[in-house]
Amino acid sequence: MFAYGFQSDKRSSLIAQLERLTVGDHTSEPNEESTDSLLDVTEQTPTPEILRSLVESGEHEIHRETSGLALSGFSAGLDIGFGPVLMAVMLTLSQGGYGDLGTELLLASTYSVGFIFVILGRSELFTEHTTLAIMPVLAGRATARGLARVWGVVYVSNLIGGVVFTLLVVTLMPNLGVASPEAFGSIAHKLVDHDLEWLFVAGIFAGWLMGLVAWLVTAAQDTLSRIMFVWIVTASIGILHLPHSIAGNVEVLFGLFLSPTVTLADYVAFLALSTIGNAIGGSVFVGLLKYSHVVRGGG
Repeated sequence: MFAYGFQSDKRSSLIAQLERLTVGDHTSEPNEESTDSLLDVTEQTPTPEILRSLVESGEHEIHRETSGLALSGFSAGLDIGFGPVLMAVMLTLSQGGYGDLGTELLLASTYSVGFIFVILGRSELFTEHTTLAIMPVLAGRATARGLARVWGVVYVSNLIGGVVFTLLVVTLMPNLGVASPEAFGSIAHKLVDHDLEWLFVAGIFAGWLMGLVAWLVTAAQDTLSRIMFVWIVTASIGILHLPHSIAGNVEVLFGLFLSPTVTLADYVAFLALSTIGNAIGGSVFVGLLKYSHVVRGGG
C-alpha cells in the first residue's frame, strides 16, 4: 500500500518539483531555447528524470505479484551463472593464471557476461534492487514492508536459481571437458580466502558499484550504452575480486562441490557478509545519496 500519509509538506513540495522538472511544460510554443534544451536532453539524461524513472520502476516492482518477482529472480539466478562458468573455461584454457594482467582482464570481461544477460534481459537481481526498490520508499510512495518483501523474494529466488544452475553445470560440464575442477576452485578461493572484515567492507563496495549500474543503465539513451555501462562496472567488480552475493553464490558453490578445500563454513560466511555489505552499499551510497542530492536541486 502507498505511504503518503506520513510525508511532510516539504517532501511533498520536493516531489512535486521533481515531477515538474521531468514532465516539463508542454503547453508552451517551441522556440530556439526549447530546441536547444531538447538537444541537451538527448545528449545526457537530467538527474531528476533518472530519479523519477527509478522511483516509478521501483514502485512497479514493489506492487508486483510475488510469483512474478520470484520467477524473474529465479531466471536471474540462472542467467548470472554463465559468467563464472566462462571464467572457469577461460582460466582452464589460458596460459597464465591469477596475477597475470592479460588473464585478469580476460576473466573480468567474462565475469560481466552474466550481468549483461540479467540486466539487459530485465530479470530481477537483488543487488540492483538494493538501490532501485528503496527509491519509492524514500519518495513516500511505498512502505518499508513492501521493500522488505521485494528484497526477500528476489534474494531467495536469485539464490535458488544459482543453486540449480550450479547443480546443472556440475552434472554436465565434466562431459564437455572445457573447464577443470581446479579452475572452479581457484575462482572460489579468490572470494573465500579473506578475513570476515574484508568480506563485509568489500561487499559494501560491490553493492555500491551495482547501485551505480542501476543508475547508469537508467540514464543511458540506447542499448549499446547500457551494455558498456554494465560491462565497465561489473568488470571492475571482477578485476577487484569484490564479493557479489548473487554471482558469488554460484562461484563459491562451484568451489564447494568441486574443490575439497572450500567448506560449507566458507560458503555461509561469504554469503552472509557479502549480502549485508551489498545491501548497505547499494541502498546508502547510491540510493540514499543520489535521492537526497537530486531532491535538493541536484542536476
